[in-house]
Amino acid sequence: MAARLIALLLCGLPLLADSAGTADRQQRLDRAAALKSEAAAERKAAAERLEQQNAECARSFFVNSCRDDAKDEHLKAIDEARRLENESAALEREIKHEDVAQHEAEQAAENQRREADRAERETQVANERQKNAEATAQHLADKEKQAAEGEKRKAAEAEKLRRKQAEHAARVAEKKRRQEKKAAEKPGQKP
Repeated sequence: MAARLIALLLCGLPLLADSAGTADRQQRLDRAAALKSEAAAERKAAAERLEQQNAECARSFFVNSCRDDAKDEHLKAIDEARRLENESAALEREIKHEDVAQHEAEQAAENQRREADRAERETQVANERQKNAEATAQHLADKEKQAAEGEKRKAAEAEKLRRKQAEHAARVAEKKRRQEKKAAEKPGQKP
């Protein structure tokens, strides 16, 4: 029971942290999305500037130098867009790592709760088996006691029957002896 309470407390802690962490997580996700869209806008603007500058350079006397300068400016803008994309990707990776860590923590708490439940069920099953074994042993002891009492009762009834038969045989023998005695006392009759 104590293990179950501990597991519930451990499960509750991430929920408390999660409510505060959800707002921060959402802010970071929004920031990552904003950085991504800013980088995309910057790339698009850089591409448009490069195209416009190349068109202007075509009218210039130093065409190649103008195009090189435009290309350098374009590369600086692309580098800035990449930096923003990398920062966005880093935020997303950080959030994913936190999500994975939170999921693993929740999984560990769930596993701990399941283990506590399993241990509790095993204890209950062991107690039930013990009770069943004791009940079976008591039942067998009662059966043996009943069998012993039955044997005593049979022996007593057999003894009673034997005495009754002996008494009956004695009465029959006594009756026969009296009849023989009577027959012997009457002179004219044959025994």
